[in-house]
Amino acid sequence: MKINLVMIVKNEERSLGQCLEQAGGLVDEIVIADTGSTDRSVEIARKYGAKVWEYGWKDDFAAARNFALRHSDAEWNLVLDADEYLLPCSREKLERQIYDYSARYGGRWIGSLLRRDFWKEEGRTESSLTYLPRLLPRRACYFGIIHEQPEETGPFLKLPLEAEHDGYLYTDKSRRNLEYLKKAVRYYPEDMYYRFQMAVTLRNANMSQESLFWFREFYNNASRKSGYWSEGVVSYLYALLETGTQSGLSEAFAVVKREQSYMQDQADFWFVCGLFYMKLVLSDVSLYIEFLPRIEDSFLECLRIGERPGGVTGTGSFKAAYNLALWYEVSGQTEKAVKYYKDAAASFEPAGERLKMLIF
Repeated sequence: MKINLVMIVKNEERSLGQCLEQAGGLVDEIVIADTGSTDRSVEIARKYGAKVWEYGWKDDFAAARNFALRHSDAEWNLVLDADEYLLPCSREKLERQIYDYSARYGGRWIGSLLRRDFWKEEGRTESSLTYLPRLLPRRACYFGIIHEQPEETGPFLKLPLEAEHDGYLYTDKSRRNLEYLKKAVRYYPEDMYYRFQMAVTLRNANMSQESLFWFREFYNNASRKSGYWSEGVVSYLYALLETGTQSGLSEAFAVVKREQSYMQDQADFWFVCGLFYMKLVLSDVSLYIEFLPRIEDSFLECLRIGERPGGVTGTGSFKAAYNLALWYEVSGQTEKAVKYYKDAAASFEPAGERLKMLIF
């Protein structure tokens, strides 16, 4: 069995060496399409024995990926970005999983790795876990000028591969991505995935008000069965809360009411519900007092569900415990507040600080 690492790069000297170092033991060859680097990227790639091909950029990420894939002769191609670093996994373990899946599905399946993303928020490093399709059979290809996806040749199946992604800590590509997304929504007017990506990208660029048009487009037209539905709904609710308006709360109320029966196992959803009910009650205590217990219920539900891939780290553990403790503190339930601050303190520094204030 031959497995190649296939990448597209441009000016990735910061991270490329680490990426290739950590992936090298799993692959037979490294195939790279360079789209116009002016730094040491090509030099670094060749140091690790990569076959480097020059590719003239055409404002189309899928086209660049497919160019690189055409230069690979492997049965299976592992696709990574230069700021993704594989965690240790034996080649033998990976091959066993590939053989097992292939015995059941032939060559018509795509393998997914578990990626942990890191980013900064309010001075803290946050993270989330997501499964991404990254191991493709020969002749598989991508579509989409941005946020490109492999064309489905069968089921997406989980591999014993994990990676860490630190790109969001160093670069904000929101503005660049918006230009590509404007083209994508014109080229693919029926594809709600690009409406979802446009909404999320605008919100990440601190343009929550502008994002709402696209969130509504996504929410009113996408299928609940789509792989991005849960993330889209949660992000939509955050965008509504960030408007700081009563109309935003009213719209969020309708979304929460409609989705709670569908998202019972999503800690991220119940976490934003807890924040929503806090804002709702505080906006008019006399009018919304009946929803007061739902603050506690929402964060307890987060803790019941626990941490799962596909969500922000902490919404099923320390973040939920911290917010629950805050609520108990402000409502005079000090004993419960201390308990949940203690639960959160090991992973969340603000919890330890609040705990000291309560105890001492």
